[in-house]
Order: sequence, then C-alpha cells, then structure tokens
Amino acid sequence: MALTSKQARHLRALGHHLDPVVHLGKAGVTEGLQKAIDAALVDHELVKVKLNPEASEDRHEAAAALALALKADLAQVLGRTFLLYRRHPSEPKIKLP
Repeated sequence: MALTSKQARHLRALGHHLDPVVHLGKAGVTEGLQKAIDAALVDHELVKVKLNPEASEDRHEAAAALALALKADLAQVLGRTFLLYRRHPSEPKIKLP
C-alpha cells in the first residue's frame, strides 16, 4: 500500500519523538536485521531505524530495500534515520487519516 502525502505527514509527526529501535551497522542489511525490524513492526507498527556512521550502504537504498523486503511503507528518510510503517493485520494501533 502506498502512503498518501497526508498519511506520510501523520506518520512523520508520530515518529518525530521516537527513538531508533534498530541500528544498521557496518554489516549492512542482513537477515538478522530484517528479523529484528520485522518483530519491531509487529509490536509497534511504526519503527525508526538509524544508520550508524560506519554503515557502508546508501541511506535511501537501504531504506527502500528494507521496506520492500518487509512489505512495509517508507514514511520518511531524514539524515541517517528513516521511518518504516506496516499496519498490524488484526489489531492496528495507528489510525491513518
């Protein structure tokens, strides 16, 4: 599902005060990292991921690759952080406009 600009704006506002749940390091996008983000998306629906300075991946490419692999929506890429959103299938916590 592609986010509308209004939905993305709402998610960015919610994600502003979040701390990064997962840090992407020099190993890059790994299966373990994907599992950690997947678990966080199930728990929280909206997850902030931070790229550490030693990460060799491009921030936009890493964010897009993770969003595609996890069937999540990319709400924002800002600096070295990005927000991923995936609606919980049975008990959604975030109500999108």
